[in-house]
Amino acid sequence: LNLMYIRQMAQSLQDTDFQKKIDHEMRMREGACKLLAACTQREQALEAAKNLLTCNNRIMAYMSTVQRMKEAELIQRKVRRSSDAGLLKDRLPCKGKIAISDLRIPLIWKDTDYFKNKGDFHRYAVFALIKIGCDIYDTNMVLVDRTMTDICFENAFVFSSVGPDFEMKLELYSCCVEEDFSISSAPRKLASKLSSSIGRSSGKKVRGSLEGPGDSAMDNDGSNSVLLPAAAVTGPKYHLLAHTSLSLQAIHSSFWTHSLRTVGNESCCFRLPLYGSVCCQLAAQPLCMTEQIISSFLNLQQRVGGRQSWTRMFCVLLGTNLCCYYSPEEVEAKVDPAFTIPINKETRIRAMEKDTRRRSNSLTITNLCAGEEVTHTLVAESVEQMYQWME
Repeated sequence: LNLMYIRQMAQSLQDTDFQKKIDHEMRMREGACKLLAACTQREQALEAAKNLLTCNNRIMAYMSTVQRMKEAELIQRKVRRSSDAGLLKDRLPCKGKIAISDLRIPLIWKDTDYFKNKGDFHRYAVFALIKIGCDIYDTNMVLVDRTMTDICFENAFVFSSVGPDFEMKLELYSCCVEEDFSISSAPRKLASKLSSSIGRSSGKKVRGSLEGPGDSAMDNDGSNSVLLPAAAVTGPKYHLLAHTSLSLQAIHSSFWTHSLRTVGNESCCFRLPLYGSVCCQLAAQPLCMTEQIISSFLNLQQRVGGRQSWTRMFCVLLGTNLCCYYSPEEVEAKVDPAFTIPINKETRIRAMEKDTRRRSNSLTITNLCAGEEVTHTLVAESVEQMYQWME
């Protein structure tokens, strides 16, 4: 990883929040490396290796994002120089929140392994990375063996400010766990064996030279022992086991099954017998459902049973409702609206620039209520304001 290059690119963007994220991940990466070198327990080493892989993925995602942002800056400069720059105004789609939960990955063991409990017994450390752009979440690590039928992750993750063209990548990583697992404690074990086998006096000197700097090993004359050069960071290695991509079409109202692409062959030591699918619940919530999209004063005409009336109202479009208040202060005070006009897929909305009978710049909202059509007419102060409401 070219960490210096990433720092320079982030600084050139003058994005303080982005620089803080990159610096945070770099510090986390350094800490994971140090922790992995100092681990003496199997679970600690597996967690440290998992955190290191997650940090590497996030840093690589930040690098790609920085490059895209630099390219976008160059494009904007060219657009500004163009004579048609004032005409280029794209309509941006509404963004939203994407949530994923209840991850479950079924396994398909051989009959001899699961039912008859025969063959070599292996245990695997498994976790998943879930990515949308440079936002990456990691699940808890789960230890899996042949007594389990599913890999279950109880985590729930929420991605904010996601566009409708999002691509969620789910990557499953695994590591074969050996029963006798230790990393930095290996020199100490070797030193203990040598100390007991070649004698107490000579063994102390050998043990002192093999123990790390954290151990207060001293020679008989009281001087510090000569330490061996620090070894390279070793430890468990996670491998990509399977992956899939989910988009807006994968969102359903309940638990759903999606295909999963496996990586590697059956002879790989990290390979688990996956069924080839992943089950999860994927949900989306557009920001327009929870935030105010537009608000302004409008003249409202209500027509029910042939009776008409005009009222100047402060209207707020929130979610699937058009809330009508008598003043903006009622919105700030969180007072219930005077009345609400529902907006759903059955609602008909039409715009009329000129209404010769009464007023201009109006739009009509028609809903079916108890088998009867109810129409409300809203009149804007200008054509521009009317089209803003239509959008």
